[in-house]
Amino acid sequence: MSLSLDPEFARVFAPMAEAMAGTTPPAVGDVAARRALWEPIIGAASAAQPVPADVTTTEYHAIADDGTKITLRWYAKTDAPAGPAGPAALFFHGGGYIFGHIDLFDGPVARYVSAGGVPMLSVEYRRAPEHPFPTPVEDAYTALRWLHEHAGDLGVDPSRIGVMGDSAGGGLAAALTILARERGGPSIARQILLMPMLDDRTATPDPHIEPYLLWSYDDSRTAWPALLGDAAGGPDVPATAAPARLEDATGLPPAYIEVGQLDVFRDEDLAYALKLSRAGVPVEFHLHPGVPHEFDSIAFTTDVARRAVADRVRALASL
Repeated sequence: MSLSLDPEFARVFAPMAEAMAGTTPPAVGDVAARRALWEPIIGAASAAQPVPADVTTTEYHAIADDGTKITLRWYAKTDAPAGPAGPAALFFHGGGYIFGHIDLFDGPVARYVSAGGVPMLSVEYRRAPEHPFPTPVEDAYTALRWLHEHAGDLGVDPSRIGVMGDSAGGGLAAALTILARERGGPSIARQILLMPMLDDRTATPDPHIEPYLLWSYDDSRTAWPALLGDAAGGPDVPATAAPARLEDATGLPPAYIEVGQLDVFRDEDLAYALKLSRAGVPVEFHLHPGVPHEFDSIAFTTDVARRAVADRVRALASL
């Protein structure tokens, strides 16, 4: 039996699939066209569900080592009871390192906070190619240090800070755990990696999944060189840029990893879960049959999306 779309997802996705069938994909290397194509889609998906009324946001800023001001957005439940310090999570948005910003992800982050009660800090890390590696992961590290330094003011237990992200944001969360281990902290309690982008060497198309892809191999052939330049795919890429390059996962925080079966990142995510497991890192892994990249935001009413979101909220609540 060949692979196919989940029937419920296929029904919801049909209008979008029909619209996409009539468009020409951007050429390899065309970052501007990808921004123009995908950012309106992300924004529409984010706004398609209600933004919870019980979540408030507060703007903060952290200063990176190069002097740049990094915007941080804190999401917390309005009616959160006073009490002992609790958990929190840093959130890094998707977009292949080349598009997306925190405003486009207001809805998803607020919904995670509303459902699970765990406050989150969304990070406006700088994007490639204008800001290639290591800038994005250094921005992430700046945000991690800031949250640890301000944990007391925000009612956060610094021993219960997790990192979370989708797609490139998931890759960035994974890279941050590696960087924090290299630098001896600050500590990270858990990594929640949603369909993470981990391997700059994923270039050979899988004919079984290629007909169903939303994020394509050409997208990856554009994004990784934007982040890494000529080093992409070569022998000298560090794990803090592409976490799949990691050789020793010892001591990394427990991981929740999920990916769709019809996703370019499927194999690298499976391999990363195995690599962590073999180093003694606790891993919860989900492979969702019949769905492509970002399936949950495209078809949020489907059973598979509801299951995935419920598992993410449970992972956050476990911090």
